[in-house]
Amino acid sequence: MRGLHADTGYLLYRLGLRSGRLFNASLQESGLRLRHYALLRFLATSEGAPQRELSTSLGYDPSAIVGLVDDLERLGFAERRPSPDDRRSRIVVLTEAGRVFLRDTDKAGSRVAGELLRPLDTEERDVLHALLLRVAESGLG
Repeated sequence: MRGLHADTGYLLYRLGLRSGRLFNASLQESGLRLRHYALLRFLATSEGAPQRELSTSLGYDPSAIVGLVDDLERLGFAERRPSPDDRRSRIVVLTEAGRVFLRDTDKAGSRVAGELLRPLDTEERDVLHALLLRVAESGLG
């Protein structure tokens, strides 16, 4: 196993899987998953977005976005509204109930990050975050 742990890409992959499992476990009671959270988090930073923009920004298949938005709409966390720029188009917006859920879920996310990063002190966590952000910004668009 040590050979695999020498590969940074593999470590990132494994930590991503573990992080996703921990986060999904924290969301289990709500019936939502990390993909829903990511969509809510994106919507919280915008005034709404067309589904195709959500697909591009989050890197999800367009058909997956439809199902995720349907789930969030059913729970009252997001809704589709007419676009102010194009009457033929609809945008997805975060509702107030979605904002409340997101605030509560952010606390769970902090607990998950704390568990995952337990071996690191506060300064090391900040450095790791800054480095991952730099890598992500250069490659995720």
